Amino acid sequence: MTSTTTIHKNFIDGEWLAGSDATVNVNPSDLDDVIGRYAVADATQVEHAVTAARRAFKPWSAVGVQERSDILDRVGTEILARREELGRLLSREEGKTLPEGIGEATRAGQIFRFFAAEVLRGRGELLDSVRPGVGVEITREPVGVVGLITPWNFPLAIPAWKIAPALAYGNCVVFKPAELVPGCAWALADILSRAGLPDGVFNLVMGPGAVVGDAIARSAGVDAISFTGSVSTGKRVAAVAAERLAKVQLEMGGKNPLVILDDADLDVAVRCAVQGSYYSTGQRCTASSRLIVASGIHDRFVKSLGEALSRLTVDDALAPGTDIGPVVDERQLARDLGYIESGTGEGATLAFGGNLLTRAKRGHYLSPALFTETTPEMRINREEIFGPVATVLRADGYEHALAIANDTPFGLCAGIVTGSLKHAAHFKRNADVGMVMVNLPTAGVDYHTPFGGRKASSHGPREQGAYAREFFTTVKTSYVQA
Repeated sequence: MTSTTTIHKNFIDGEWLAGSDATVNVNPSDLDDVIGRYAVADATQVEHAVTAARRAFKPWSAVGVQERSDILDRVGTEILARREELGRLLSREEGKTLPEGIGEATRAGQIFRFFAAEVLRGRGELLDSVRPGVGVEITREPVGVVGLITPWNFPLAIPAWKIAPALAYGNCVVFKPAELVPGCAWALADILSRAGLPDGVFNLVMGPGAVVGDAIARSAGVDAISFTGSVSTGKRVAAVAAERLAKVQLEMGGKNPLVILDDADLDVAVRCAVQGSYYSTGQRCTASSRLIVASGIHDRFVKSLGEALSRLTVDDALAPGTDIGPVVDERQLARDLGYIESGTGEGATLAFGGNLLTRAKRGHYLSPALFTETTPEMRINREEIFGPVATVLRADGYEHALAIANDTPFGLCAGIVTGSLKHAAHFKRNADVGMVMVNLPTAGVDYHTPFGGRKASSHGPREQGAYAREFFTTVKTSYVQA
């Protein structure tokens, strides 16, 4: 049990430093369970971290690839060795079920191990110039100091897939986690602090986005900013960064469709809908919040989905047998309830759930909500809810379903459940998204493949895998006279 009197400090320039204040971290499954107290940085400390990173950048970028690889491998190895402990902390802090928490911790370790290998695969090009006797070399160099701002819903995996490539490619990091999940961020920083990084290469500054995130975005010493969070905040980060022409990468959410055609396997369709829409309490940017169902299978699907939802267990994230944990905090719970009220007010039918639940421990428990008889213009079909709430839209056929799927300001991912290769192939080509799932839940991606979307979902280069180098490096072209 973590002491509630100990304050977990920020990590700046190789030292653990107290902040201007401290925040209390509470378990959403058990509001009487205090996980710990965590330091809150101010703008002065952010600039201290940026200055340290700026000073460390040149020598760190010159460190050999084997040394960088070894450091990342040590981080990944420790995370994997402690996956159950870290997964338990994650579930206690964020509210994911324990299997989901352990799975995410495992993924974070795998990401560091992946980039430990990726740093050894440095790629360049040699070209012949159009001028005789001249050679052309195309190389990649680190961007510099990067500010990383991460959300609360994946408190280990998303920091890992930003921090690991940033370090692998020779950058220095100033990392700001979401206020709701400082415990996972601090644990990750603790591992990094013992992995052999020189002072200033990695820095942790915890605190509110309005202070810490804003200071990172505005700092002249930050060369690039990678942000994952809401559209409104992402736009503010982009606007601030644009004033000084800093490089920006934004991941900002989705309103993802899952299309279910008449020829779909009903069991597969229900499984994809339940896992994609409701697991992790629906608090995933890849959640399939719009279920677009062809008329011929509509009634059978709705009936089967309701039966599946009735079998789900909503309870303490750490309790054995829990399928869905609590909503992350009181504010998000109020947001979810507000959308449920809005949906009924707009004329949608609340076919299942959507009510507060009482459990043995005080927590933010909400039964999974399913709306039917909805229309595309309803608010619940336009805005990202980020909770265990899904809607059903009836479609006349494939073409109508595709049109509804693309009728959104977002474009992160989309799924289709069908037995038709023709429709699957057409959907992959014509869905206006960055990622497509066929006969799979929309939520669930591999760590070695590119992640990102279109429209209001994403801006800038893709994250994850080898594609991460597009953001964390810059291209240099050199001409050499033989």
